[in-house]
Amino acid sequence: MMPRKPLPFPTQFADVDEYIDSALSFITSSQLFQRLCGGVHILEFLTRDPDLHATLLPSDWRLFFKCHDVSDILDLLLRDSVTSLEESVAYVEPECEKSERYNTPRPRPPASLLEYIRHVRRHSLDRTVHLSEDPSSRSPEAVLTRHVAIGMKPKKIHEVSNLVRYVDRLSLELLSNHSCQINQFVDFGSGQNYLGRALASPPHDKKVIALESKPLNIDGARSMDVTAKLSKKEVVIRNKKQYRGECNGERRTPGTERTSDDLPSLTPTPSNHAPAKSEETSQAQEGNIQYVETIIRDGDLSSILSRLNQPSTAKTPNLMVISLHSCGNLLHHGLRSLILNPSVRAVALVGCCYNLLTERLPLMPPSALSSHPSTLRSAHPRLQKTSSACDPHGFPMSERFATYDHANGPGIRFNITARMMAVQAPGNWTEKDYESFFTRHFYRALFQKILVDKGVVDAKVGDPEDIMGKRDHEGIRTTHPIILGSLRKRAYVSFAAYVRAAIEKLKANPVYAVAVTDGMDGLTDDEILEYEEDYGHKKKELSIIWSLMAFSAGVVESMIVADRWQWLREQKEVRECWVENIFDYSISPRNLVVVGIKR
Repeated sequence: MMPRKPLPFPTQFADVDEYIDSALSFITSSQLFQRLCGGVHILEFLTRDPDLHATLLPSDWRLFFKCHDVSDILDLLLRDSVTSLEESVAYVEPECEKSERYNTPRPRPPASLLEYIRHVRRHSLDRTVHLSEDPSSRSPEAVLTRHVAIGMKPKKIHEVSNLVRYVDRLSLELLSNHSCQINQFVDFGSGQNYLGRALASPPHDKKVIALESKPLNIDGARSMDVTAKLSKKEVVIRNKKQYRGECNGERRTPGTERTSDDLPSLTPTPSNHAPAKSEETSQAQEGNIQYVETIIRDGDLSSILSRLNQPSTAKTPNLMVISLHSCGNLLHHGLRSLILNPSVRAVALVGCCYNLLTERLPLMPPSALSSHPSTLRSAHPRLQKTSSACDPHGFPMSERFATYDHANGPGIRFNITARMMAVQAPGNWTEKDYESFFTRHFYRALFQKILVDKGVVDAKVGDPEDIMGKRDHEGIRTTHPIILGSLRKRAYVSFAAYVRAAIEKLKANPVYAVAVTDGMDGLTDDEILEYEEDYGHKKKELSIIWSLMAFSAGVVESMIVADRWQWLREQKEVRECWVENIFDYSISPRNLVVVGIKR
């Protein structure tokens, strides 16, 4: 079942080590990549002089982008053949070329832009689903029955059916190739237990341990188990007259409280004429899922497993830890469970929400920052807090990534902005999608400009040491960040509506109320309109920067996934490990499953 390549790296590389070495070299040597992936923030797009578009991009890039629509720029970044464009640049005047796409004289893509696109593409993992090369192992996508698929949207059905098929096949291969029979599956962060419910249902009939931190999710999952016929609805028989009287407060002593124990109930006994075979089947199905309410803080499952109801005659458990879209460090805990628990024989985990990862390495040394300034960001308390966490459970996991030596000092670091951009999927953007969020980003950046002009927030920019939270410099003031969050849909019908809705929301927050009231009360609609007219042309430039950030962050996601695989590779207890795509990227872009098998 293990694919030919342990990572889905591009075909330009001979092996996985060549790919990782090249990618690490690129992300630590390209200043533009470092600035686009964590070194800038879109909120500061209009508060700098010159603005980020002029500061960040070379003049020939800006000339080219000025002449082309955003949709065509996205095609260039994501889809157009760079090789053919590079070859044509060699013999076509770069400043005036009649493009077939536009049918008008426009500048050709600068060679340095094409080179950057080529580097990002070749260091991003392939996201195409490839069927196994072994025809005997191919199977159609599992079809979920209607009562099992209850509550799922088409995207979730696609994910669950494919992952269920995948882990089922993986367990069969473990049995045939390694004589290891997986008898229980542990779902990390089960949520509504869509994945576990599908595994526990026919034709799979697997035993599932669902670990979830939120009681509300567990209650909802139990309710859907009833619909899926995996458990029976609890039936309570009451004396209705007495029960209604109790509910209405009859025969109650004033001042006393009533609990559920006070209400009379009778538990029904099984029907005497029910077939014994049906009873046994029902009991077996009800025992397929065990829910455990717990907060997973590491990979040690000993305390959790000790709480489970295991028959005295049960065999020594062979567990497979699974997860569908584990957020942040949860996937790291799942990988470590393979090493920390003798009973865990394999893991198959799909991650997401890289912004929720913590950071393992300490702050970058000031000397490295001053010698290689890769950031244009001002000081921000959130950046300081997340970058100084030094969490041993955070990124990077592997020693190869943690000790990689480069000009900025040892270790690979991605701050929260880079990790947040890594969950973008620009390849799936439609024109309607990107027009909507480009408008939202532009409104927020322009509103930030107003906040700065009105003195609500400080526009002063610190040096790189401030940005990394290393120390505060005299004369450089950093303010509490304005966190606006989301607004109602009607706030985006116009910029004036957005500003009014944003001010109203900030005034309701005691942290910002005084400063916003003092600075913004005199703001008129005419003044808001003037801002929009003065800076409206900047929306396209902001859209280009955001597109470049999202495009470049594909390498960030690739490196986070490669680090997880590398960590498994470094563990002596691991026999085999690999990463492959199991979902259609256009449906579910977080489609990489990380697999590890114990010796």
